[in-house]
Amino acid sequence: MKFIDEANIEVIAGNGGKGVASFRREKNKPDGGPDGGDGGNGGSVFAQADDNLNTLIDYRYTKKFLAQQGEAGRGSDCYGKGGDDITLKLPVGTMIYDGESGELLHDLAIHGERVLLAKGGEGGLGNIHFKSSTNRTPRQSTPGTAGERFALRLELKVLADVGLLGMPNAGKSTLITAVSNAKPKIADYPFTTLHPNLGVVRTGIERSFVIADIPGVIEGAADGAGLGHRFLKHLARTRVLLHLVDLAPMHEGIDPVHEAKAIVEELRKYDPNLYEKPRWLVLNKLDMIPEDERAERVAEFVKSYGWEGKVFQVSAATREGCEELMREVQNFVDQVKLEEARAKEAQALADKAAQIIADRESQARMERIREEKAAAVAARLDKQTNDEIED
Repeated sequence: MKFIDEANIEVIAGNGGKGVASFRREKNKPDGGPDGGDGGNGGSVFAQADDNLNTLIDYRYTKKFLAQQGEAGRGSDCYGKGGDDITLKLPVGTMIYDGESGELLHDLAIHGERVLLAKGGEGGLGNIHFKSSTNRTPRQSTPGTAGERFALRLELKVLADVGLLGMPNAGKSTLITAVSNAKPKIADYPFTTLHPNLGVVRTGIERSFVIADIPGVIEGAADGAGLGHRFLKHLARTRVLLHLVDLAPMHEGIDPVHEAKAIVEELRKYDPNLYEKPRWLVLNKLDMIPEDERAERVAEFVKSYGWEGKVFQVSAATREGCEELMREVQNFVDQVKLEEARAKEAQALADKAAQIIADRESQARMERIREEKAAAVAARLDKQTNDEIED
């Protein structure tokens, strides 16, 4: 399926049904009172995150989503039926922006999260609400209010634990094919990958992580050059970046060190937080370098690049070194998830403690107010008693 990560849609909530002016007409009651019912509320439009989806393709071709209108009220105190709500299922990781202002409205980061996009209109009032002692036959009723209507921009950031970063043709698609269940297009020319690919890497029983093959980023991507400016955002949610470098470029005149530095500079220019993410260096295509030259080539690159972090040597084509790399990544991802869970648990405990303190302070404040009121009543009674005695 083609990966679609952006879409523009319009959501329209249902209008409220109008209230009616009606009077009871029964045998032996020719002049019955008002019995006009209210109109029903219009349906609302919601969005819900669903981790079974990984693309916005459903919203690329269907642009308008309308909730049901509320029905009008009727006589005999009959209220109109409310319009049915509609819920748009969106992939986890979808960010919803206002189409006009560009303001971020919602970030659906959790499976099952449900948010309101457009609220349905209120139903109008029937004339039963306008009856009074001075107006026994009201003929007023109100129309329903209009439902909300918004133009929205949907933007999907893939939720992956690991992001593959590198120049076009660095071997990212080959690597993700070698280690996961993803089947991206592979060819020996740049920009083979035009859409992000997701794959699940399984390293053991109940041990796995999600890896994303991001389309090639080139120098100038942060300023809009090439394809990378559209896809750098997908790296924002990853826990670690694997920076793939083609150590045996097919074309002469290509400097792997310059290309590696250019990629890192694009990260820094695009998003400083992305630049600060854990990043490992993965030197690829070692199978194309004679064995007696590999150590020297690797050492020369690391020295020229000035890299001091983790370095892995792999051949995605022959899968040499891939298993060791994935095992290290799994251990790192597990550790990060554990730390995140501990931090979340600690925050929950802190919030609970703060709530307990707030509740105790509220109870103490209410008790103080009650005591003050009781003292005021007692003082008033004492004064009243004293006044009676004096009289």
